[in-house]
Amino acid sequence: MSISKKNIVWFEEVSKHDVGLVGGKGANLGEMTNARLPIPYGFIITSNSYFLFIKHSNLQPKIKEFLRLVNHDNPHELQQASLHVRELILKAETPKVIANEIVEYYEELTIKEEKYFKKELSILKKGAHKIKHAYRPPLVAVRSSATAEDLPNASFAGQQETYLNVQGENHLLHKVKECWASLFTERAIFYRHEQGFDHFRIGLAAVVQRMVQSEKSGIAFSIDPVTNDKTKIVIEAIYGLGEYIVQGMVTPDHYELSKQSLVILKKDIKYQNMKYVKRGVSNIEVKLGKQVGTTQKLTDQEITEVALRVKDIENHYYFPQDIEWAIEKGRVFIVQSRPITTIREQATGKKGEQEKTNAQDQKKAEETRTPILTGAPASPGIGVGPVKIIRSPAEIDKVKSGDILVAPQTNPDYVPAMKKAAGIITEKGGRTSHAAIVSRELGIPAIVGADKATSILKNDMIVSVDGKVGEVFKGSIFTKSQLSNAKAPIDHSKKLKTLTRVYVNLAEPENAEKIAEMDVDGVGLLRAEFMIANIGVHPKEFIKKKEESIFIKRLTHDLVKFVKAFVPRPVIYRATDFKTNEYRHLKGGVHYEPQEENPMLGFRGASRYIVNPDVFAMELEALKNIWNMGYQNLHLMIPFVRVPWEIIKIKEMIDQEGILSLPGFKLYMMVEVPAAALYLEEFLKIGVDGVSIGTNDLTMMLLGIDRDNSEVSYIYDERTPVVIDVLEHIVKTCNKYGVTCSICGQAASDYPEIVERLVKAGITSVSVNPDAAVRTRELIHTIEKNNLKTVDHLK
Repeated sequence: MSISKKNIVWFEEVSKHDVGLVGGKGANLGEMTNARLPIPYGFIITSNSYFLFIKHSNLQPKIKEFLRLVNHDNPHELQQASLHVRELILKAETPKVIANEIVEYYEELTIKEEKYFKKELSILKKGAHKIKHAYRPPLVAVRSSATAEDLPNASFAGQQETYLNVQGENHLLHKVKECWASLFTERAIFYRHEQGFDHFRIGLAAVVQRMVQSEKSGIAFSIDPVTNDKTKIVIEAIYGLGEYIVQGMVTPDHYELSKQSLVILKKDIKYQNMKYVKRGVSNIEVKLGKQVGTTQKLTDQEITEVALRVKDIENHYYFPQDIEWAIEKGRVFIVQSRPITTIREQATGKKGEQEKTNAQDQKKAEETRTPILTGAPASPGIGVGPVKIIRSPAEIDKVKSGDILVAPQTNPDYVPAMKKAAGIITEKGGRTSHAAIVSRELGIPAIVGADKATSILKNDMIVSVDGKVGEVFKGSIFTKSQLSNAKAPIDHSKKLKTLTRVYVNLAEPENAEKIAEMDVDGVGLLRAEFMIANIGVHPKEFIKKKEESIFIKRLTHDLVKFVKAFVPRPVIYRATDFKTNEYRHLKGGVHYEPQEENPMLGFRGASRYIVNPDVFAMELEALKNIWNMGYQNLHLMIPFVRVPWEIIKIKEMIDQEGILSLPGFKLYMMVEVPAAALYLEEFLKIGVDGVSIGTNDLTMMLLGIDRDNSEVSYIYDERTPVVIDVLEHIVKTCNKYGVTCSICGQAASDYPEIVERLVKAGITSVSVNPDAAVRTRELIHTIEKNNLKTVDHLK
């Protein structure tokens, strides 16, 4: 029988390609079993069984009726709907064909495990009657594995149930049904609703796995889950079974290692006051004394052994992993592994994101402030607001937008409140707890393991949360500049002259005057998107209401701040390059923007101006306003140009507005599309004054990678030889045609070696983030001196 049609499979029968059948958890267990990793053996009751059960009992229409009218923002309604649905499932009869097959696999489990791993077992040498006589029902765990579990952009972890110490056929059959019912807990229903998932297209596989009687257990990440540092392995450990670390009931030890050398870099030993252990067929809580609870949970050798398994698993998957492990009788077992779902770029402008600030002010603030509470940093960023203490999901309505949510611990039922919070603090849990994972996914600063938080902090007390270092301060200690993306201090002590100009990339009008004081030659990339986002309304809404003048006035008001601050230095305005998904976020955007599967390659850049000339005309009108005010240092750059005729058409549109004839006006094009890079001569023949290389999109398309997709982003690197070759080709082509060439992508700010290659190739300017401007100028000065590329004022 084909695997895809089976109701039950052994671990080794499935792999990562069978997620639809056995879910992410089941597929990973099969994958790791076949990789000969130390996995407690077992079998998987596939989603076929679940769907057959639902169909056999005719449950779908009944469940639909319960869910149809639920207000998903009302916790009480969710709870009632969940109770009714789960009661339906638990009362329904499991088809006999499924029940009989489950029992058969369960009876074979112990013998099958030993046989599969080719271990010597005397019982195998005896007759069948002896086997039956010797048989003792194994102790197993029953774990849910949703068929949509561990999607790259979300975390289903903890939404369905796990049952431990299950022994005996009837007990197992009952727990499998409870596992199926857990697909409809209120938190699972709410999450699927939020994500837009169809309740009946998501199935549930039940993993039946031999119980590991953990003396020690924990979770490990193959990268640092807070900083995304891929050079580290992070391990968290406790005494006893792993449920207490997942639920955030205790604060674990925290260890960090160098992934390359496995040198232990950090040990943070925490007091564990209780542990969860097996007694007979039950689990009980055992209190721990101070002497035992404060000892290091893992020996250095055990830390290294766990790290070795983590490396093995990441090397197998070629992707960062979130791993649950356990130690039984000195042997490390891997309980499960899944892709890390919260990897993201630490971008500016996100809620509560930690920003750079003036170094001297920061140092002074750090010297005078004393935290009133400390814990483990779980999600980076800063947040300020009034404390709201909640001790159960029934109290989540207390949390309003901008509050600091404080709780003993969180679970998925807290998510609606967490979304509103400006910061999150929990008394228990580590960086792998629910609060930590969800906070990172939401981009909200969070601190976990902050002992006595609910007694030290008081309702409505104003506090400042620093999620990067794990500290809480009384009052609002962060300056406005810190909270509004303040930049690093400017070193005015020396000004160097270089032939290669150094520009800055800018977006926020409020920063223009300060950045203009720097030793920079102008603005090489002025992003339109931030200004339009601040307006907050889709441009077509203004056109619809015949209020174009309002949009033009707002844009003109912001543009003049840049040109006035930098005059006479050039400011190169890149026309709007919002993608459809970004435009949809503006007020009214849903009425004008299509839903696209891949917005990066969709309706954006030059193509948008040709299709929507009325919107482009408003931008051109604002640009003309600046020139009419007497400022002649504002120029225009066209992004995401795909084919030469787009430049022809756009030049005609600009000329119709009388802009091309303005004395000294320059028109530039971005080179981001590989076709534009490799076919650049044809674009230059049409006539532009210069080009600027957008390395972010260019690299993604050359390598076929979405750098925001965590499954492939590890490949993204602008230093890849093919990317460097194309960059040098662009520079040399511009030199051939006598037009200026710049680079404004992130690579120029991040990688000095790329700047050096391009300066040597003859690039005329680089445009970098403000914090990189001083060091880039110094780097270019050194490169030019070493390569005798000097002019008189460089001597």
